[in-house]
Amino acid sequence: MSIWFSCPFFREYIMSAGMVSASKESISYVLNNKGGGHASVIVIGGAEESLNAHPGSLTLNILKRKGFIKMALKHGAHLVPVFSFGENELFKQVANPKGSWLRNVQEKLQKIMGFALPLFHARGVFQYSFGLIPYRQPIHTVVGSPIPVKQNLNPTTEEIEQLHALYLQKLRKLFEEHKRNYGIPEHKSLIFE
Repeated sequence: MSIWFSCPFFREYIMSAGMVSASKESISYVLNNKGGGHASVIVIGGAEESLNAHPGSLTLNILKRKGFIKMALKHGAHLVPVFSFGENELFKQVANPKGSWLRNVQEKLQKIMGFALPLFHARGVFQYSFGLIPYRQPIHTVVGSPIPVKQNLNPTTEEIEQLHALYLQKLRKLFEEHKRNYGIPEHKSLIFE
């Protein structure tokens, strides 16, 4: 369970906004709502991806993340690819390449605590040189067309892999269609890890 849902008062605050943890049980609860009209929005890369969130980085930790695909198949929930341009430009992060001492410590702490601790900085309230307030950068979120998913209570590994590959293809296409509009050079592409 996420640590955020264990903190008194903060738990009630985020739940009043309709947030739930990304656990199988919570997602199933949302998707099983008989009245309909509910959507699950999942930050797929999660804590691990936050350690790669450097300005200019286009790396998504998604290749091993297939639980959301399995849940979509079990519930017949359409998948909608979404990408936000500019998120990684809000903060600068201390260099932490894979294999470095800092990255190893961050990954160990992530396993213990359940969330990552990126060492980041941005601007201050009255000055622009250092602080924890995000830089003034726009974030542009683009939403792709839904990928229809037929309900299958017992999906095979092959079906999960096939839908995952289709999702990655649609996400890459969405990025490529819109990158010019948001200042991404033509030669840059998404990197899936």
